[in-house]
Amino acid sequence: MARGNSSLDAGRFATRIDPDSDAPMADPHPNTRLEAFCDGVFAIALTLLIIDIKIPASEGIRTTRELWLALGHLGPSIFAFVLSFAIILITWVNHHGMFKLVNKSSASFIYANGFLLLTVVFMPFPTALVGEYLLTDHAGPAVVIYNSVTVVQSAAWILVSGAALRGQLTRDDRSTSLMRDNHRNGYVAVVVYSLLALIAVWFPLAIAIVTTILWAYWLTFSLRRTSPQDHLRPDHAGPARLHRQAGAHRH
Repeated sequence: MARGNSSLDAGRFATRIDPDSDAPMADPHPNTRLEAFCDGVFAIALTLLIIDIKIPASEGIRTTRELWLALGHLGPSIFAFVLSFAIILITWVNHHGMFKLVNKSSASFIYANGFLLLTVVFMPFPTALVGEYLLTDHAGPAVVIYNSVTVVQSAAWILVSGAALRGQLTRDDRSTSLMRDNHRNGYVAVVVYSLLALIAVWFPLAIAIVTTILWAYWLTFSLRRTSPQDHLRPDHAGPARLHRQAGAHRH
């Protein structure tokens, strides 16, 4: 009997995962490994950004003034590094917030996340281009590619949020509403950064400044959407809400 019960228990908690299926996965914490994997990718991408800022070669430095001038030439690279660090950090914050809205997973959601991570990992390349060519006569292609990568990343957000909505992976109605907002913002970002990439052909330096201002806006927007209620642990949010409702009925 004990052996039979063990078999039943094993079968009860076993989860069959079909990679080709888009049905939500029956797991109490289906996104734990996915979140950990994504966090690791974000951390690596942030670390790789600093590689392109190199110390000036000592062979060409003969005076303190020459060292200061050489350090000054690192300005565009440092600007690109700070901007890209902020972009990836904001992307991670929004990514973290998105996972608070879902409590299920699906194959299309996982693959869409993978595409989003691809755009994050690719970010050091346009960062290096901008750092190298921003203050030169050849800044156009660098800024165009930079904004084009942002367009692709916005498209990835559309795919991720769309997969969550189609698969009904969100926790509740409020989460669904916020996910729809993310989906809509993705389309807005695609249009805006596509226009910036086009205009950067003629005005690269101005577009680099506009891009920086836009990312400052996205940072402010993400901070304004953060509320104390969002910091409730997912497994405690439901009971806490029921407790407040029960107290309201008693009064």
